[in-house]
Amino acid sequence: MLNAVAEGDSKAAEKLLPLVYDELRNLAHWRMGKLSPNQTLQPTALVHEAWMKVVGDTDPGWDGRGHFFAAAAQAMRDIIVDQARRKSAQKRGGDRQRVDMDHANIAIEPPSDNVLALDEALKSLEADDPRKGQIVNLRYFAGMTVEETAAALDISIGTVEREWRYIKAWLATQLSSCD
Repeated sequence: MLNAVAEGDSKAAEKLLPLVYDELRNLAHWRMGKLSPNQTLQPTALVHEAWMKVVGDTDPGWDGRGHFFAAAAQAMRDIIVDQARRKSAQKRGGDRQRVDMDHANIAIEPPSDNVLALDEALKSLEADDPRKGQIVNLRYFAGMTVEETAAALDISIGTVEREWRYIKAWLATQLSSCD
């Protein structure tokens, strides 16, 4: 069915959405749950925007399920980063402190999820090693298991585990210097 969508068959795209919608929604819900609580983007909106990016007017040339979900994870990442950029923009009041009136009496603010710093670190990682960037997209943004990631990238489970350990340590170092 992915190949039919890639060939421009609009009916195939209509049939594909119900098959993958629940899985995409679960991925979006999981991903949104890891962001700071003041997010205005909802999982359903994230899925719909990602769907439009992934199954747009261009031929993505799908190479199976793993490739599709990797593209969906990348689309979700792009959408989340774009929203973070919009929220932090000067003209949108990005320099102002947001206060949630329901929690105005709380003395300690919850830690903010610095999506922009993560995106910059990931761009640097992808420039050095594109496969490591794919692993992050599949593991972190798509919520895939080590086994699913290995299958999607056609590499061994051991390789994913080893590179995932390296990636986590590398990202921790990069993001700690942003604080």
